[in-house]
Amino acid sequence: MTTKPISSPNPHLRSARAVMDADYEQPLDVPQIASHAGFSHYHFIRFFHRTYGITPHQYLTRKRIQQAQRLLATTDLPITEVCFAVGFQSLGSFSNLYRRQTGYTPSEHRLRLQEQQRRLEQAAPACFLFMHGASEQFSISK
Repeated sequence: MTTKPISSPNPHLRSARAVMDADYEQPLDVPQIASHAGFSHYHFIRFFHRTYGITPHQYLTRKRIQQAQRLLATTDLPITEVCFAVGFQSLGSFSNLYRRQTGYTPSEHRLRLQEQQRRLEQAAPACFLFMHGASEQFSISK
């Protein structure tokens, strides 16, 4: 049995994935998405997994976590608001899934992102000066 390459998935699967991409923050469930795509629940899961390499639920969870990462990096929203803004219904499950996928809790990740931003802001002027030949102005003191 051969499977279609990922580069040309079934248009109904692409439509289902587009729904997840556009409405990730909504309370979507797999049977609802399968129905939208015109598949039975279990056929949809098998077909989606065979085509994309992950289940629809895993795809939706990854999408939500990616959006949460973006919000944590670019806003000062409380973690609870980020959780609900990306479609999770429970702060506990959000935190557990976030840690499983990123290796950090949402608050730990936000602190890491803030530290990276601080380091970048400190490094940018030096890089700019270095790029423009002003590196001789820097002295290394110990």
